[in-house]
Amino acid sequence: QVQLVESGGRLVQAGDSLTLSCAVSGRAFSSYTMGWFRQAPGKEREFVASSSRGIYNQYYGDFVKGRFTISRDDAKNTVHLQMTSLKPEDTAVYYCAHSDEWGFRPNPKDYKSWGQGTQVTVSP
Repeated sequence: QVQLVESGGRLVQAGDSLTLSCAVSGRAFSSYTMGWFRQAPGKEREFVASSSRGIYNQYYGDFVKGRFTISRDDAKNTVHLQMTSLKPEDTAVYYCAHSDEWGFRPNPKDYKSWGQGTQVTVSP
């Protein structure tokens, strides 16, 4: 069983930067993918970014356009999402998720463990 705990969400202004963190515990991580998703009220859960251990590439949703960066510290079992140039449309609950699959994993169904989410609100 994997436990995920997100932190860092808060109210910011448009144009601000914010870093979200996710602490992972509960099992050995010989190989896995960590992803960030978001969900705004009335909308489906949306892929934000993912990173697979041992693979150089990170993957991002089309809307990111260079504004977000996913990073991971495997020694500390944490993953971060650095967000810059935030826009009001980035307002959502952001979720950290764990998958046993490698590579590009934009489908939420590929992830078996989820955190409780952290709210990011971007004011105009």
